[in-house]
Amino acid sequence: MDWPTAITRLGGDHQIAAVAWNDLETRYAEPHRRYHDLRHARAVARDSGALAVAFGLSSRERALIAVAAWTHDVVYDARPGEDEQASAAWTRDELANARVPEAEITRAEELVLSTIHHAAPDDDVLATALLDADLAILGASPEKYQEYADGVREEYSIYSDEDWRVGRATVLESLLARPRLYRSDIARARWESKARENLAGELTRWRGADPHHR
Repeated sequence: MDWPTAITRLGGDHQIAAVAWNDLETRYAEPHRRYHDLRHARAVARDSGALAVAFGLSSRERALIAVAAWTHDVVYDARPGEDEQASAAWTRDELANARVPEAEITRAEELVLSTIHHAAPDDDVLATALLDADLAILGASPEKYQEYADGVREEYSIYSDEDWRVGRATVLESLLARPRLYRSDIARARWESKARENLAGELTRWRGADPHHR
């Protein structure tokens, strides 16, 4: 679902929302972004929308997911936690400007904040659609996955290769240790197997770059 449609379905003013969209596009085009750009937001909006339809969610619920998908990385400075909080604040401000009702604003804000730890109550189906879609890249083709991994590395270029290797390996090990990467059966059937292959492959490469690893 595109931005104007989502705002309209939530009772907002689409003309005011168009101004917010211009700012959103500008932010996602910032030069330091290599993965968390508009292509990523578009992919999350597409995949979360498809999951929302598969879950049988209402038009309003699909609109809430779409808003969160478009805005969840609207502020991105490679500062985990702070970025999501700032993105949630941007979402609140712009939805309020567009005169979206408070209840809808609060729900969209909650969804954006759920991406901090990728956690939400098990019965939160809206968050499930958003969070599963946000991780869809893990189950992409090896080539697309490598583009993602390279892009994230560039976004964190402030870190040395050694510091990045250690930190990234820890993240990969943590992901692989999860009993499941995706919250929904649909997403697991679609992406889980390939995601584990991609993660394991990247972890093997980083371990191979460790001079102390045997």
